[in-house]
Amino acid sequence: MSARTTVKSIQDIMRKDVGVDGDAQRLSQLCWMFFLKIIDDQDLMLEVMEESYSSPIPSHLQWRSWAKDPEGITGDDLLEFINQEMFPYLKEMPLKGSHPNRSKVVSEVFRDAYNYMKSGQLLRQVINKINDVDFNNLSERKHFGDIYEQLLNDLQSAGNSGEYYTPRGVTSFMVDRIDPKPGELLFDTSVGTGGFLTCSIRHMRDRYVKTVADEQAMQAGLRAVEKKQLPHMLCITNLLLHGIEDPSFVEHDNSLTRPYASYGRADQVDIILTNPPFGGQEEDGIQDNFPVQFRTRETADLFLALFIRLLKPGGRAAIVLPDGSLFGEGVKTRLKEQLLEECNLHTIVRLPNSVFKPYASIGTNLLFFEKGLPTKDIWFYEHKVPAGQKAYSMTKPIRVEHFQDCVDWWGGAERQNRQETEQAWNVTIESIKERNYNLDFKNPHTVADDYGDPVELLAKLEQDEQQVADLRDQLKAILAEALLR
Repeated sequence: MSARTTVKSIQDIMRKDVGVDGDAQRLSQLCWMFFLKIIDDQDLMLEVMEESYSSPIPSHLQWRSWAKDPEGITGDDLLEFINQEMFPYLKEMPLKGSHPNRSKVVSEVFRDAYNYMKSGQLLRQVINKINDVDFNNLSERKHFGDIYEQLLNDLQSAGNSGEYYTPRGVTSFMVDRIDPKPGELLFDTSVGTGGFLTCSIRHMRDRYVKTVADEQAMQAGLRAVEKKQLPHMLCITNLLLHGIEDPSFVEHDNSLTRPYASYGRADQVDIILTNPPFGGQEEDGIQDNFPVQFRTRETADLFLALFIRLLKPGGRAAIVLPDGSLFGEGVKTRLKEQLLEECNLHTIVRLPNSVFKPYASIGTNLLFFEKGLPTKDIWFYEHKVPAGQKAYSMTKPIRVEHFQDCVDWWGGAERQNRQETEQAWNVTIESIKERNYNLDFKNPHTVADDYGDPVELLAKLEQDEQQVADLRDQLKAILAEALLR
């Protein structure tokens, strides 16, 4: 049975269970079961590769002990074992085994996890389906990983609270332009389900990872934080599917709760790749962690201030920001001024409003900058929806190949020989300062639509309004006459 068929059959079984309500709970339920199966498959591999390896999970709670046998524990006995014995232990599991970080990962995943299923028989059916997937088979794991990412994409609740699933085409383009390498510190401050991390992992393995040492250097350089429980659990599982043995670097926390001033040189990184939450607001008191001139409850603004501080000199970043961050005033103006003084904001790719549909219909931008030198000018590139397509959608999402024109224009790693085109234009720092750091520059090569002569349009409007008034008077007269009869 293919991985896609397996996942579909699992979802069909879950829909029969009265305890699982909606996509979010269904995915959360799938996630902790996938997680335990993946961890157990990895444990089996590590036990062969490392003589001293011992799993952090007690033997009677390991997947192979209670889940592998298709005729094993089921019904009420299975529910009692999972709810009363396994979950309580894994939520508070002590650090143990030869790899204590794996203990930390397990307890973090299960801290806020729940078993939503109420039928032990249906739960046993789901478990038996999961047993069909061998996560130690590289080709099968890769295929399953692609399906898992599609499940994340399909999660309708991903657009709540200012959080949006970043299309894979966008993450792939951003990673390709930043070009991370093993040994560099790469940080996603609001990692969500791990799209930027997994894309970066694929990028480095395809281009640079040639030895075991390269792989170790790559994995050692990954950093991430996620505030919410469900995305954190989804991210951990996503990383395991991508062959990351120790995803304990993904902290279940809020990057903004730590005081801004406490971030020092030891916290700085080479690369920031992220899509920070925007459109939402942080809880009371969070803004007090930041300098007075940057205090706001708008999450995108707080994260931008953090990015500038976290980058090493020479470090580079690619981030997603909404249009409002480009033209906004007050705190936004002060943030943009600092960004342009401390960093070279060399490129802004303007995206159409439909990129994040159906979660949001707002204009977004990809900002690329490097820490250390001030901005002298900014290149803008307007990405357009492909010819013959009115907008992007769930069925026709943006894909990485849609960025090929921008890649061709980019000018290589050094961005040399860039030229103005119908989609690209350059703006000097002097022009930006004259506009009080308003970065909402429209494409000057776009020909404005011809709506006609204003004087003629006004005359036509007045004529139409007079006709409407005459018709209204005629209608009143007819009604008055009818009432007198």
